[in-house]
Amino acid sequence: MIHPKNISILDYTYDLPAERIALHPLAERDSSKLLVYKNGQVKEAVYKNIDQFLPAASLLIFNNTRVINARILFQKETGGVIEIFLLEPYNADHSTALSATGKTSWKCMIGGASKWKEKNLKLKIKNAELTASLIEKLTDAYVVEFVWAPGELSFAEVLEHAGEIPLPPYIKRKPENEDRSRYQTIYAKDEGSVAAPTAGLHFTQDILDRIAEKNIQKDLVTLHVGAGTFKPVKAARMEDHEMHAEWIEVNAGMIRRFLAKGEEPVIAVGTTSLRTLESIYWMGVKTMLRPGIKQLQLTQWEVYEEPLAGTAVSAKEALTSLLNWLQENKQEKLFTQSQILIAPGYSFKIADGIITNFHQPQSTLLLLVAAAVGYDWRKIYTYALENDFRFLSYGDGSLLFIEK
Repeated sequence: MIHPKNISILDYTYDLPAERIALHPLAERDSSKLLVYKNGQVKEAVYKNIDQFLPAASLLIFNNTRVINARILFQKETGGVIEIFLLEPYNADHSTALSATGKTSWKCMIGGASKWKEKNLKLKIKNAELTASLIEKLTDAYVVEFVWAPGELSFAEVLEHAGEIPLPPYIKRKPENEDRSRYQTIYAKDEGSVAAPTAGLHFTQDILDRIAEKNIQKDLVTLHVGAGTFKPVKAARMEDHEMHAEWIEVNAGMIRRFLAKGEEPVIAVGTTSLRTLESIYWMGVKTMLRPGIKQLQLTQWEVYEEPLAGTAVSAKEALTSLLNWLQENKQEKLFTQSQILIAPGYSFKIADGIITNFHQPQSTLLLLVAAAVGYDWRKIYTYALENDFRFLSYGDGSLLFIEK
């Protein structure tokens, strides 16, 4: 089996016409088209009927992250505009940074950074004023300190009025009122993402009710989606591409419920849910290989290399060990970073299927799809292109069963 380091990204490209990129969501979330792939066969349906294709008593895992208004536009006295795009809190977790009052610091991307000559940038918003100060330049970002008055407001409250929903770069239009609700899942809760877990955008309460009637269980994890999800693969070989790290949060209760279930299939709703599930498996393996380990995280390649590669540990063994580790360290939830890159050559440990949209050519998300369905990813994407499926964040989606 080829090591993903040796993958040429040019082998994972296809022609995506601009007119196939969905710029707006459909009027109804569950009216999007659904491609179903199983045992090499492709079928076409609509999302409102997705329950008909899900195995009875299976377990669906959703990512409950909520998108923040991460794009802030500051207008200079000269009339120029500097855009600050929030990436992640600096030296704090998302909950602490968003609930902070008075001031907070974030890692950011800055559009027009060379034009930032002033000490501070100021923005007047509803009943408040926000000030941004450039603190430090990092390798791939900047540290910006935000201060606001009145100081009793939380940063989340400030962003509600100061920021804009951060639509993906390929949606070439300004955010509109509908995006405030439609670029969120109906079950979004934990604020922290700068991009939506888009597979979940198709789900309605009616769908959730119908899958419950079929005794399909659901549970939640959190992965705060970073801007790196849109980062193009510019290297010819994957060995030279640095995968973005993202924060995951998994409650011990979810792990206990997983361990209590039988052998029913596990379906990840979105690439973020899938990456979270597979990450916690490997972190569980780490607790078995390194008793007494104090910090858990996952880097880009380690699941393909010794000592993790080749370990014959079941999902229940790994998650039992992880749950024991949480209990020993008096933690009720795992909160850490994962940089895992799932690409052809990866062997899935927990997920049996994935619900996901159609992704950009030469992207790490397309590599993940190819890891799940093999070379049939071309058949799937060719069918979608030839049958008027809409692509990317606001587009249609698929239910892909993983061959193991």
